[in-house]
Amino acid sequence: MTSRRQALGALTAASYQRVLGANDRVQVGFIGYGLIGRQHVSDFKNQKDVDLAAMCEAHQPRLEEGMQEMSPNAKAYRDFRKMYENKDLQAIVVSTPDHWHALHTILACAAGKDVYVEKPLTVFIDEGKWMVKAARRYKRVVQMGTQQRSGLHYQKGRQLVRDGYLGKVVNVRMHATRNIMPGFGKFPEGTAPSELDYDMWLGPAPKRPYQQLRSLYHFRWFWDYSGGQMTNLGAHHIDIMQWIMGVKGPSMVSSVGGRLALDADGEVPDTQDAIFQYPGFTALCSLREVAVGRRAPGLEFLGTKGSMVIDRGGFEILPEMKIDPNNAVPQFKGHSSGGVQRSNTKPTPYIQPMKEPGSSDQQFDLHVRNFLDCIKSRQKPISDVEDGPQITTACHLANISLRLGGRSVRWDADKETIVGDAEAAAMMRRPYRKPWDRVLEELKLV
Repeated sequence: MTSRRQALGALTAASYQRVLGANDRVQVGFIGYGLIGRQHVSDFKNQKDVDLAAMCEAHQPRLEEGMQEMSPNAKAYRDFRKMYENKDLQAIVVSTPDHWHALHTILACAAGKDVYVEKPLTVFIDEGKWMVKAARRYKRVVQMGTQQRSGLHYQKGRQLVRDGYLGKVVNVRMHATRNIMPGFGKFPEGTAPSELDYDMWLGPAPKRPYQQLRSLYHFRWFWDYSGGQMTNLGAHHIDIMQWIMGVKGPSMVSSVGGRLALDADGEVPDTQDAIFQYPGFTALCSLREVAVGRRAPGLEFLGTKGSMVIDRGGFEILPEMKIDPNNAVPQFKGHSSGGVQRSNTKPTPYIQPMKEPGSSDQQFDLHVRNFLDCIKSRQKPISDVEDGPQITTACHLANISLRLGGRSVRWDADKETIVGDAEAAAMMRRPYRKPWDRVLEELKLV
């Protein structure tokens, strides 16, 4: 397995042919210092041409913690709009709750900043269209935090599939399971702690009374701020699936499930199964929060010549066996005259098995490196903003289907719209809370 230091060393040697001077350093500001925010600060800190120049947080203790990791003379902010006024900042890293991702990115682009935004890109479909418009209008580099694309073994696996090594891929299976019964607890509504600017934390989301799980980290269990595990964990699998298979999105999605067992505050499902119809193949995503069962591969591509299981730790390819089809027919007491007869043909593998290691640390580091290189070259990054809506849209379509009782939802990937279902199509957009609704009007993105 490649170490973080080895990966950075190889990348630095390949990417740089001169000693970095002061003008080569990228001034980066960070919004959010939660679970993934800490990771991103660490990843950017590993790069030799970056100054961690600003930190913004609505939660005062986290702001203070984050400032300890910043570069000397870094500035602290409670309001991201003030940070965006800092002309020295070239790039913004958005590690906020999901419901803020689009607006933080759009306003950063309008302020002339390049953006590294964590997935999922959006909490409803139309936000993705607005983000792409903003990035292109203001000519900004926007990288989505789907770090797996930067993994070298993911890139090799993608090439193998595209070269036909697995034969024709007919099905992709995705799983993410754990057991957190009975859940994270139940808490009464109350007053937000003084160290949290709750109104700023809510931002464009609907005004709700403060509740402990409607905030730091646990926002993921409420529709106002997230799409549950479908947009959290499922998004990573769907990203790699669509990237490898070279498709914009599904043509039809159907999803069932619900909050079947958890006894805790929250709204999103603890059990969800979604079926996606793509041109030439199907996909299944199974998510469980309350039962692990026999562990299935996180992401598996099933082809006519072999299958590939792939995750952050590497991939493994297993061959299908070439057989005489007659030998697959059940025999029981034997076939009567004229029936199928077995042959002595021995099974042989279509392809050779293969294993390739991977490194999660490497993926984070290379993804940041790609973003920084694109800031300087003005090229599109490996997880460009145009790819992000395609990924999150597939997730949102599954959630729309589930919330409409499991009926199939048809999608036109070229026109980016739901077809033949006015009720489902209405769920492509939500209103922003005042005063944030005026932002889109002023920028004329809608």
